[in-house]
Amino acid sequence: MTSAVEARGVGKVFGSGTDSVEALSDIDLSFSPGDFVSLIGPSGCGKSTLLRLIADLVQPSRGELIVNGKSPRQARLDRDYGMVFQAATLLDWRTVRKNVELPLEIMDFDAGARTARAEEMLALVQLERFADHFPWQLSGGMQQRVAIARALAFSPAILLMDEPFGALDEMTRELMQQEVLRIWEETAITVVFVTHSIPEAVFLSTRVLVMSPRPGTISEELVVDLPRRRDEDTREDPHYFELVTEVREGLRRREGEHR
Repeated sequence: MTSAVEARGVGKVFGSGTDSVEALSDIDLSFSPGDFVSLIGPSGCGKSTLLRLIADLVQPSRGELIVNGKSPRQARLDRDYGMVFQAATLLDWRTVRKNVELPLEIMDFDAGARTARAEEMLALVQLERFADHFPWQLSGGMQQRVAIARALAFSPAILLMDEPFGALDEMTRELMQQEVLRIWEETAITVVFVTHSIPEAVFLSTRVLVMSPRPGTISEELVVDLPRRRDEDTREDPHYFELVTEVREGLRRREGEHR
């Protein structure tokens, strides 16, 4: 089976000479199709940089990175991934439907196909009633659901999410976590998710990768052996708390080693 994402000895250095900063060092990882993988680590450890390497927004300084069996550049050209950022980055002058249609316009889908696909994606994120609204008429959580619908509109194999719920209040964040899990189950997509929240990482993921302080590397990996279908009862499960504690202790160990 082809890995969804594979990295071998990947490193990233920004700048040169005395001004250089080593962001990532010796990243080795492999995600299987259908995995939900969270990257967690201290601020500045390179989580978002690693996501951007996968997305071909920046290029590695060394090592090899394979995305959906291809180079990151080819995966980008083939539109093998969709990306969701912390801010929804919707266009305020376009309706919700037209925002979801945007990547399909760029890909030259005909108008009928664009509309049908947008309606399908809005139904997936349960916003079909708001198709003719504008982004400024929606709550922050609803805007992020539109951003997810847009990222999924062209049926990518991989969904990259860079702290998408970081600006939301706690209750909305928990609702969005449930939404993403539902969408993940319905689409069987591979998700790579950057977060600073340990409980969020454990609740969402099949695997949690703990990153060390800069230069970031994968220092520990935790397989989350909770039932795949998760709900509010999961948050009260003693084993859930054990896994949260295990990730927290892993982070503390790595931060202690770098002091």
